Amino acid sequence: MSATAVRSLRILLVEDDPGDTLMVTEALTDRGFDHELHVAADGVEAMRFLRDPAAARPDLILLDLNMPRMDGREVLASIKEDPTLRTIPVVVLTTSQAPADVLRSYSLHANAYVTKPVDFDAFIQAIHRIDDFYLGLVRLPGS
Repeated sequence: MSATAVRSLRILLVEDDPGDTLMVTEALTDRGFDHELHVAADGVEAMRFLRDPAAARPDLILLDLNMPRMDGREVLASIKEDPTLRTIPVVVLTTSQAPADVLRSYSLHANAYVTKPVDFDAFIQAIHRIDDFYLGLVRLPGS
């Protein structure tokens, strides 16, 4: 990607595992891009953030499926049912490899489904690839 193509993204990470949150944060910051990262520890926090008129609308949502209080499937359904939120791309980023979770996520209109690698380097590489795709290749709403 050329230096002129670099821009920053507003990303909402919905993740209840502090270790995974740290790895995503590290993977995004070590690239040198000035992304604005907001973290919600569960679906309730995520929906509160997304519906807060004072909060900046994210360009991208990275969404874990298995969380307390309100899981990622419920969050995804709420986002895609809301006309003001449904155009925000949602990447499901989860440990689940279950075919039923993949199918359900796409049925709820997820934009992508990525299984979290267990290996640290592979995890970081997966985040870099998501970042490259949405930062350098895809045209996002409002850009």
